[in-house]
Amino acid sequence: MVQSQAKDVDGYLAEVPEEREEALTRLRELCRTELRGFTEVMAYGMPAYERDGVGEIAFASQKQYISFYLLRGDVREAFAARLADQDMGRSCLRFRRPEKIDFALLRDLLRATAAAPGRIC
Repeated sequence: MVQSQAKDVDGYLAEVPEEREEALTRLRELCRTELRGFTEVMAYGMPAYERDGVGEIAFASQKQYISFYLLRGDVREAFAARLADQDMGRSCLRFRRPEKIDFALLRDLLRATAAAPGRIC
């Protein structure tokens, strides 16, 4: 998917490939449940979650994978062992197929993010 021009997350989800819509909708609901006090926005063409105007989490439907952006270095460090076997860049966790998304891991990352503010990479 080319960078979305959607004005909101509903519009974004309406644009994603059908085979990814269910997983991305589930991911959105997980973010909304776990990130209480965060604001859902569109940033850089993807859904993002901000606390006090600072983005800490985002996700996107890329050409080859679904990406989950964990922008908190402290949370990444705390979960280093669980993230070691994942396809991960500096701050992007990549899932090549929707059915491979580890929602339990993402839930735990979201909970750790929501627990307290921290440094952004």
